[in-house]
Amino acid sequence: MKKLIAVFLASVLFLPLASIHAQSTRSTSAGQASKSAAQYPTKPIRFIISFGPGSASDALARIAGQELTQSLGQPVVVLPKPGADGALSGMELKRATPDGYTFLFGSNSALAVVVGLRKEPPYDPTKDFTPVTYLGDNTFFIVVHPSVPAKSIADLVTYAKANPRAINYPAGNTYALVATGAFATSNGILMHPVPYKSEPDALPDLLSGRVQLLFGTFTSVGAHVKEGKLRVLATTLNERSPLMPDVPAFPETGQPKLPVGPWFGLVGPAGLPREIVVRMNKEMVAVLARPTVKELMLRHGFMAKSSTPEALGAYIKEQVGVWKTALKAAGVEPQ
Repeated sequence: MKKLIAVFLASVLFLPLASIHAQSTRSTSAGQASKSAAQYPTKPIRFIISFGPGSASDALARIAGQELTQSLGQPVVVLPKPGADGALSGMELKRATPDGYTFLFGSNSALAVVVGLRKEPPYDPTKDFTPVTYLGDNTFFIVVHPSVPAKSIADLVTYAKANPRAINYPAGNTYALVATGAFATSNGILMHPVPYKSEPDALPDLLSGRVQLLFGTFTSVGAHVKEGKLRVLATTLNERSPLMPDVPAFPETGQPKLPVGPWFGLVGPAGLPREIVVRMNKEMVAVLARPTVKELMLRHGFMAKSSTPEALGAYIKEQVGVWKTALKAAGVEPQ
């Protein structure tokens, strides 16, 4: 009986002490986390991108990174991970430690389309990433090699119908793949997609005439159009672009509105601390609002915008469904 009483007293006396110790440990951990967030960042930050050097993603991430370097006091390093329609960049982020030093400066390819392209997607962008902010919308132009006898979209459709499968087009990003596929389907024409890791990889073949048509970014095609090496037929926007104001918008050519649009967002790995999400959102929103940044990005056809983390999360979820539908309509089956 004395032993039982002793055990009971010990439990009464020491259980509160253990509870107090546990509470103290949790308080210390929370304090350390807050202190770490307040000191953040203390080392370089990585921006993973889905496409190679020289791409629009590369240029835009570097513009934003240079501004963040100034405001955060730490370098922002751009890490290209092209391939697998953006999946490689998303997989790289999924593997990253959620400590605020690795983000994906991602396009719709990695953030929404991968789920619809794979029977067994390597990640779920709605669960495996932490949204930070929307980044903006990109501009694409429809260009052809001079060997194609088309000076308008109507000419292109006529030529493609008269010459089935004579036109090869690069599939260097998911927007180009789906937009070109939707264009072909709606016009009843047959063209052949040629896969490339990234849009810049396709340019030598486009300029040499091995592939003849490209739905491409201004970053890749702008200079070649001005030099007469490529002929521009339209922009995929619903209104004309200030970069090429004489070029008609897609609806002006008599074509139906394309089912998807090219966009970018900034995300971190799942489990990213809220304090870091708030800090990076604040910094990126400020960067994207600067007139100099807007102007620099617009030179690449990019219209900078921002959002709350919650708004980006909701948009990614919506876009996963939108792209699944668009892929199916374009005849792109999951592999």
